Amino acid sequence: MAATMAEMMKHDAKEYGFDQPTVTLDFPALKKKRDDYIVRLNSIYAGGLKRAGVDEVIGDATFVDAHTLAITKEGGEVVNVTADKILVATGGRPNLPESVEGIEHVISSDGFFEMEDLPKKVVVVGAGYIAVELAGVLNGLGTDTHLVVRKHKALRNFDDDISDHLDSEMQRQGVTIHRNTNGVSKVEVIDGKKKVHLVAGGDPIEDVDVVLYAPGRLPNTETLNLDKAGVKLVEGKTIIQADDFQNTSADSVFALGDVCGKVELTPMAIAAGRRLADRLFGGITHAKTSYDLVPTVVFSHPTIGTCGMSEAQATEKYGKDNVKVYKSRFPNLYYGIFSMDPEAKPRTLMKLVCAGKNELVVGLHIIGMGADEMLQGFGVAMKMGCTKSDLDSCIAIHPTGSEELVTMGTWGTAPEETGAKISPLMGAVPPEPTL
Repeated sequence: MAATMAEMMKHDAKEYGFDQPTVTLDFPALKKKRDDYIVRLNSIYAGGLKRAGVDEVIGDATFVDAHTLAITKEGGEVVNVTADKILVATGGRPNLPESVEGIEHVISSDGFFEMEDLPKKVVVVGAGYIAVELAGVLNGLGTDTHLVVRKHKALRNFDDDISDHLDSEMQRQGVTIHRNTNGVSKVEVIDGKKKVHLVAGGDPIEDVDVVLYAPGRLPNTETLNLDKAGVKLVEGKTIIQADDFQNTSADSVFALGDVCGKVELTPMAIAAGRRLADRLFGGITHAKTSYDLVPTVVFSHPTIGTCGMSEAQATEKYGKDNVKVYKSRFPNLYYGIFSMDPEAKPRTLMKLVCAGKNELVVGLHIIGMGADEMLQGFGVAMKMGCTKSDLDSCIAIHPTGSEELVTMGTWGTAPEETGAKISPLMGAVPPEPTL
């Protein structure tokens, strides 16, 4: 939010008739406010546990057997806790590669929140959502930001149109992207500054204040002695084998969240925990959460909202002739009065991926201002099995930007033809497209 406010004050205020403000950031003050907020949240959660009558035993836990944990408390005291049912939800941690020479000179995403001062120049290493989020924040706050990706772009697992659009926008906003580097080979410190060497060679990145690694996360399972409880891991990994009911290979042990390696999002873990509680203690025998059509937001600059399949995934599953894609790229009305060439205005991209004769919406992707806020409603619609014609029949709210999704391809904007024909409005929608 602070980075977004900085961008608006630095670049946008004048366009709306305000004198250009002098923008200076008190980073230590911002950090303190954020830290105080986290402390307040932790206190609220702790209070909720206490009011619910939950006993806390804080320490490092390992399994003794399928019903017993040995917990080493601060100071070395070991306490055994026995239970009929045990839930493993130990989360994950940043995965820093030990093979990189000088890895001790870098920080992780955890270290980002411990920075006391805003760096003048930073190198962010990674191509996932954490990397692009932190690169966008630092760039927005005024840091000379370099993003190092192993291959040709970031967010390669997202729909290509979305990741391409983000790549273009990051460059427009001033982020320097180092591509096809195959990663970092060495980080050295020279006169208090860091020098970053890339595996693929080329000029190193010099005079760097902070090197921030965001190459992914690992589940916190290695020290739990899961084998003593009969809990199996995914072959060759440290991820726990768990089904959609959160069952593990041990009848008394359940697992959810990052340790399962499915959809690694906090709301997903909360939903899975609630459904598990419903099943184990609420008598709802078939309660489980769904890992399909999970709305996901990336707080990049600009923001991304996505739900369902990419175009490539839909084509692979249903066949090219059964997939139709609708796209719209336009400047948000926010930029309407800006005194600049229309082609220079930041663009929002919206994309629908539809499958089958009934054009079931199997993928919905947005990148641009407000993508995060508008996604939730469309996520609900997709869960209910909406089709393109359902969106067509909805009256568009103007000028929110979401009207583009419910008029796309309807009034003079031709869809990108990749297969199925437009179908009339249908009532009941099956969970799978009609092929």
